[in-house]
Amino acid sequence: MTHPALANVLYEGFRFGNPWALLLLLLIPLLAVLKGKRGQQGAVVFSSLHILQRLGPKAKSRAGGFRLALVFLTIAAITAALSRPQTVRTSETISESGVEMIVAIDVSRSMQVDQDGFTIGGRQVNRLQAAKKVTRDFISGRETDRIGLLAFAGRPYLASPITLDHEWLESSMQRIQIGLVEDGTAIGSAIAAAAKRLDKRPAKSRVIVLLTDGVNNAGQLSPIIAAKMAKTLGIKIYTIAVGSYGDFIIQTPLGPQRLTQEFDEETLKEIARLGEGAYFRAQDTGSLEQIFAMIDEMEKTEIKRKITTHAREWYQYPASAALVLGLLSLVGGETFWRRFP
Repeated sequence: MTHPALANVLYEGFRFGNPWALLLLLLIPLLAVLKGKRGQQGAVVFSSLHILQRLGPKAKSRAGGFRLALVFLTIAAITAALSRPQTVRTSETISESGVEMIVAIDVSRSMQVDQDGFTIGGRQVNRLQAAKKVTRDFISGRETDRIGLLAFAGRPYLASPITLDHEWLESSMQRIQIGLVEDGTAIGSAIAAAAKRLDKRPAKSRVIVLLTDGVNNAGQLSPIIAAKMAKTLGIKIYTIAVGSYGDFIIQTPLGPQRLTQEFDEETLKEIARLGEGAYFRAQDTGSLEQIFAMIDEMEKTEIKRKITTHAREWYQYPASAALVLGLLSLVGGETFWRRFP
């Protein structure tokens, strides 16, 4: 299925369909120059014109310069018609067989571990800060995809519904924080909540990217059952284990606490297998960036762009003016503008 097409106006303005015809305007100054030239010298030379004055009244030039102006206007109108003036609107229509995706990020307290390898701009950060930064970069590169954000600890909560508004997603990233819900790691509940949001969405591909650093220890639904449910809905799942094994110190409301890092890699691999996705392990910011780059490559969006130009012709108006001016000049020349001897 495809998402509704997005239309953008690329150009809107005026143009000539046949601009070379405008060269005909050069006839106007040319005719003016020729008209201004003196005629041939008379065959008979008179010593005085007084004798001719007695032959009758003078013939008056009733039209003179006015008739010449009509000719010039007719030429200008014909030129305008031949140049085909147009108002133009060029638009781009983008339709995509897109990907609809939810990125589910673990916000349990273990995600605040600062460990070597997770850095931003050379500064050491905790796992959650690194995950948010890489996720933000990943989202910014998928402009035509509809993406939602889900955070989970002891239970999941929706940070952003599925949307194409990436500015909204950027601001929603601020709502992904440690401590907003009770602690724990409810992986099964997170998968179920994400799958529910993706169910019946009109997309060619529906994807869950689940990022966690722990073992499922909360929620009423096991991760495997949740993954099987997502599979029946045709939803693909990628799982990412963040961090490395070892003992770490984290801050809690009760003070510093020692944490022994655990991963249930077998469960995460099985979730990815059931979801026909892939399992990854990220031990630093660089590997996390590579993982998201691979997911970006595997979940390509097919984009179709169509450029359409609508032109409205206006030649009929100068053509009509040229016809009226030409008839006026022709009829006037044979009637009321005619010179009599």
